[in-house]
Amino acid sequence: MQLAFVLVEPKVPENVGAAARALCTMGFGELWLVNSDLHTRPEAHWLAHGSDHILDNARIFPDLAAVRNSVDLLMGTSAKPRHNRQDWHTPDRLRTVLTDKGKSVATAALVFGREDRGLANEELALCDLLTGIPMKVAYPSLNLAQSVMLYAWEMSELSVSSEAEGDKPPPAEAGLGALRERLEHLLPSVDTPPEGKLSQWVFERLPLLSERDIGLVHTLCGNIERTLRKK
Repeated sequence: MQLAFVLVEPKVPENVGAAARALCTMGFGELWLVNSDLHTRPEAHWLAHGSDHILDNARIFPDLAAVRNSVDLLMGTSAKPRHNRQDWHTPDRLRTVLTDKGKSVATAALVFGREDRGLANEELALCDLLTGIPMKVAYPSLNLAQSVMLYAWEMSELSVSSEAEGDKPPPAEAGLGALRERLEHLLPSVDTPPEGKLSQWVFERLPLLSERDIGLVHTLCGNIERTLRKK
């Protein structure tokens, strides 16, 4: 699994440089920016300290929707659970969820919002999963670079296991992204419209499935598709 760290419209170039340094120390190299060129500022490189290559190779996206279309799994950070979402995870729980994905996810992205206001509700709605850092005291939030460091440390085992496996890509047709597309086409044909509660329930829980469960649902979809073709 390739795990990218995404900064949406960061306000402070120093935070971008410090985030790059955090990723480098934990074995990650994918820094993506949404609607920002702060990685090119001298201030960002001042704090990068040996991780300038991460800034130089940062990918730039016009909006979060473009990131959504580039990954199999999109995870957004939120200071607190949202009332209509049941998939908010602490960093350690998120690591377990990602580990269970095995090779069913080729590319995942962890998204961090703006320093002053985080991610908008429309942006959070694009995310498959939400995650946040529980606070011990009533303080607004961690600094952006601090948050990136905490998640990079928590997810560092993923970068180690990925190197050990040689970064072998999973079969695209057997992964989570392919399953999402398959269900988007299949569910309406079995009287389950996209706007219905059952369909929403399915797609809300789809990102929580393990690699084995994803394979089983692919098999189930295949059985349903063959049955429909015989009619």
